Amino acid sequence: MKVLLVGINSRFTHSNLAIRYLKAFTEDLSYESLIREFSINDRVERIVEEIISEKADIVVLSCYIWNKYYVKQISNLIKLIDNNIKLLYGGPEVSFDSENYLKDSLSDYLIEGEGEETFREFIQCMIGNNSLKGVKGLYYKENGEIFYGGKRKLMDINNIVFPYTKDDDLNNKIIYFESSRGCPFNCKYCLSSTIRGVRFMNLERVKRDLKFLIDKKVKLIKFVDRTFNCSDEFAMGIWGYLMSIDTETTFHFEISADILNDKQLKLLEKAPKGRFQFEVGVQTTNNEVLKNINRFVVFEDIKKQVAQLNKYGNIKQHLDLIAGLPGENLESFKKSFNDLYTIEPDEIQLGFLKILKGAPMKDEVEKWGMVYAPYPPYEILKTSDISYEEIILLKRVEEVVDKYYNSRKFKTILKYFIPKFENVFDFYLSLGTFFYDKGYLSRSISSVDYYKVFLEFNDEHLNLDNSILKEIVKFDYLEFNKKKYMPNFLLRDPSKNFERYLKESQRKGDIELPYTDYHLENFKIDIIKFLDNGQISEGEFYLIFDTSEAENIKDISYFINEEKILK
Repeated sequence: MKVLLVGINSRFTHSNLAIRYLKAFTEDLSYESLIREFSINDRVERIVEEIISEKADIVVLSCYIWNKYYVKQISNLIKLIDNNIKLLYGGPEVSFDSENYLKDSLSDYLIEGEGEETFREFIQCMIGNNSLKGVKGLYYKENGEIFYGGKRKLMDINNIVFPYTKDDDLNNKIIYFESSRGCPFNCKYCLSSTIRGVRFMNLERVKRDLKFLIDKKVKLIKFVDRTFNCSDEFAMGIWGYLMSIDTETTFHFEISADILNDKQLKLLEKAPKGRFQFEVGVQTTNNEVLKNINRFVVFEDIKKQVAQLNKYGNIKQHLDLIAGLPGENLESFKKSFNDLYTIEPDEIQLGFLKILKGAPMKDEVEKWGMVYAPYPPYEILKTSDISYEEIILLKRVEEVVDKYYNSRKFKTILKYFIPKFENVFDFYLSLGTFFYDKGYLSRSISSVDYYKVFLEFNDEHLNLDNSILKEIVKFDYLEFNKKKYMPNFLLRDPSKNFERYLKESQRKGDIELPYTDYHLENFKIDIIKFLDNGQISEGEFYLIFDTSEAENIKDISYFINEEKILK
């Protein structure tokens, strides 16, 4: 018997942990299993061609909100081509209202919830040609009827078999890793709230498994644990271990910042730069809205701990907000955004509430006047508190925040513009609306245009002199782009003769420059001073940019002005 385990990921760089668990948990059984992974960017016809070519008896499809319709299309084509191929569904998208899902699908079998033990018993029955009756966690079709083996108890996760092998090609992949299951919190919008408690893997086993991936020189390992630091001893044990190893691997954790304690902070202060990334769910800073979603945190506690980590400068922090929460109107969301922005995290993600099957929030949609898309990802369209039109405005804010704030390539431009608006949110809303009005949200624009657009935005919204803004745009452009090319709207001043003179002065020892390959640029304002205190000082200023490393910049105005080279 041959079983093909299929993962259809949201991106090519992602990997599917679930199907690897299933394969590893049944590796000792007498059957052939094979993993194939695709992404939603692959053509359905190509995926089906690859599946059919394997000539499997059973095809297992891992179902999520991002691939639900792909799975349906793939299933239809497989059954049309060869109705003898049996289909098995599993995953969060089919684990609630499972009987009706199976009834309305072409699948022959469906596993609800945790799949490892159910899948093992299923395979054993299929190998022995035995009845599936009594296989807990399994729905199956037989003679036109649907049968259910009953609910399965949660497993001891230390029985899970490590899913990665020495033969796996993990190059250029984001590797997902699990060290605990469950969440101590019960947020109404989250599926984790449906299962009480947290189960932890043995700490020494976790270290051993991580060492295997580190030795394979994996670039990024994302922990899928819902609240990684909910156990102080467990989190400290893993963080301490990962800090002690010489590795270039980065580790991503979803944490609750408000419960970070002094002991954890002291440890994290010593972490090598780039070793850890933290994702922190803020969701809203409105206390009443937090109560509505059964989330009991205090924003000031989050702010304090995130700000402390920011001071260390060694851990990248990604903070989330959710629009469309029950009881939150546009003004409340605006305040949440402005509150969060004061922390200045590395990234801000504006998400939109999703009404997931099985999550408690689904039972309250009428109470809060929630209207949401009836298809994945089941995203909110409007509520009693926020209109569809206001949700659309927030979508535009999301676009420009992601492009301009999260890229970190426009920091000086943002520093120039934001004080000219009443608050941060109003700036991004104005910019997002400008992008929409110009059609920039519906078509691709060049990387150069993402800089140039600010001159146009300035003309239409502020009507200020563009000469100072051009200097600021020029600085951000040179910091993160090719130094040997300058767009026409940003003209260079220094001549090639001066660059040659500077190199000669460096050779003679008249001036020490930290870079061997650099670009020199003249500015009409003191950019360094502006970055420091926001003040505009006009004059003649000269900076050199390291062409091999962004953010390596040196002010040499003192040397040029003393030598009076350009006078």
